Amino acid sequence: MSGKAVVVLEDVHKAYGPVRALDGIDLAVQEGELLALLGPSGCGKTSTLNVVAGFVEPDRGRVLLDGVDVTRRPAWQRGLGVVFQSYALFPHMTVAENVAFGLVERGVPRREIEARVAEALALVRLPGAGAMRPAQLSGGMQQRVALARALVIRPRMLLLDEPLAALDRRLREEMRAELREIQRAVGITTIFVTHDQHEALGLSDRIAVMNAGRIEQLGSPREVYERPATRFVASFLGASSVLEGRAVDGRTVALPGGQRLTVHLGRALEPGAPVRLLIRPERVELGGDEGPNRLRARVTSVMYLGDHSEVRLALQGGEPLLATVRGAAPVAAGDAVRVSLPPDAFLELP
Repeated sequence: MSGKAVVVLEDVHKAYGPVRALDGIDLAVQEGELLALLGPSGCGKTSTLNVVAGFVEPDRGRVLLDGVDVTRRPAWQRGLGVVFQSYALFPHMTVAENVAFGLVERGVPRREIEARVAEALALVRLPGAGAMRPAQLSGGMQQRVALARALVIRPRMLLLDEPLAALDRRLREEMRAELREIQRAVGITTIFVTHDQHEALGLSDRIAVMNAGRIEQLGSPREVYERPATRFVASFLGASSVLEGRAVDGRTVALPGGQRLTVHLGRALEPGAPVRLLIRPERVELGGDEGPNRLRARVTSVMYLGDHSEVRLALQGGEPLLATVRGAAPVAAGDAVRVSLPPDAFLELP
């Protein structure tokens, strides 16, 4: 990434009647990066994409493309490539005709169209599919055709609106890797809308986590996962447990059930102050060696998921705690266990 902003949103607002879809969005997308807009349904991520694309005009604020104000410029004048969740392929056209559509509309010479369509289909690994119809293709192949159609016009930027949502899990995982490879090969700046945390973590250079029309946190996948700025971010991006207690001294927290935690938070706690701590399930260890933070708990449920198991526990005071273990868990519901919580595994939430 060059550090140059391709698109900038400045204080963008959009309402649909009483519903505030966007409530003051400020965002800069850098040259060559893949930025994921992540959040639940209705959080504003697709509205943000539509404002960038020119499909929706904001009520207030500006959209800058390469430093030029394009807020009132229609979509067809912005030179952006868009891939929708439904792919929106024309069923009566061949694959080659679908890919060529944008070039035909732009009046590109026929010989150049043929060369660019062949290049685009080769890029998405469909070199021999030009004569086929969309109905003859699998979901993954249709997704590739839609991507080729977006790329063939050589857009300034690529906008992807949940393009993998219609695929089954196995194919979605395969296409996730291929999509990232293609984006890196082309080097095109991309905004990717998704509600899937795994897609956001696996695909993006940065993630904008959205909630109620606002960006709650913007950062690298590792930053937003390991250092969530709000409780919403912590709960939406990956499983976690939140333990609430009260500081006994600068490094000790008393939980409601009477058990105590030693924590390394990078700052000294104020004795008597309430403390809210987040811990990820992969940092919770069943059993463990002697040391700080070996707490008593009871297993409430175990869910076997193949490569790992989710173990739900209740601490002595009833506080819920989630742990993950590789493969099958060595415990069952109702078991009394000890859990080890490393002092450096906690993040303090506001």
